[in-house]
Amino acid sequence: MLRQELMQQSTLELAVAVVPRARPRLIDTFRAYLSLTKPRIISLLLVTTVPAMMVAEHGMPSLWLILLTLVGGTLAAGGANTINCYFDRDIDSLMARTRKRPLPTGAISPEGALLFGVALGCAAFTILAIGVNLLSAVLALAALAFYVLVYTVWLKRSSAQNIVIGGAAGAMPPLVGWAAARGSLDWPALVLFGIIFLWTPPHFWALALRYRSDYAKAGVPMLPVVRGEAETNRQIVLYSVILVAVSLALVPVAGMGWFYLGSASVLGGGFLWLAVRQWRWSRPDTSMALFSYSLLYLALLYVAMGADQFVAR
Repeated sequence: MLRQELMQQSTLELAVAVVPRARPRLIDTFRAYLSLTKPRIISLLLVTTVPAMMVAEHGMPSLWLILLTLVGGTLAAGGANTINCYFDRDIDSLMARTRKRPLPTGAISPEGALLFGVALGCAAFTILAIGVNLLSAVLALAALAFYVLVYTVWLKRSSAQNIVIGGAAGAMPPLVGWAAARGSLDWPALVLFGIIFLWTPPHFWALALRYRSDYAKAGVPMLPVVRGEAETNRQIVLYSVILVAVSLALVPVAGMGWFYLGSASVLGGGFLWLAVRQWRWSRPDTSMALFSYSLLYLALLYVAMGADQFVAR
């Protein structure tokens, strides 16, 4: 009886060994590589690029220039996100929010992801340098390097200020857009940079509050893990106040009109109200409401900048 069972088991193992593994479909591989670039994040970054170009031009730049700038910016951001996934694959496998990404699941090899990310970065620099100008290409490449080396490799695993300093990388698209339109950088461009730089901490900390246990499990020193919920909420309010003030400072610095002033005031008021609500009644639903609104806030604020170039004039 035992001999028969052993023979059956050996036969089964042999059958499994000789059956070829199903190859992943081409469309599945494409989707996996695409997901590495984090398209939803890229779409928000691109929303901040075109209005910056419009403010720099005081109108609408050429469609060809916009297209080349967006393609280059998309590739640069996609490359940065992909290389980020390569370095963070160990963390991602521990967190419920990220464990289904292509690298933790084995859908893509780490080497393949790294090569893909580097290729995207090289393509971005080439397109911007040749099709737009060298300054925009250098800024896009600098954003990629900063995000990977300063935020991902260094700060994310070592400092509670990781998202504050690392947020500089995500604030670069308006600089790339401004440089694409003007060929130089001016004070309004730095204010546009400052808006996203100050927006990033309350935006991301609201999400980190919701997934605090995930970050603690992965050993990532996000502010809610290191300093606690109360201090995080206090910092959210502080950064939100400064953010709204800087957004309004764009009016005198860039000569914005009444449409942007009114939009920034209303949108900023909503941001402050949700930040204070999170501070006073900290709950998972209040933090996610702030996170969701912060996405809408940034998109509408930059759309208002572009629209102001026509409405107010």
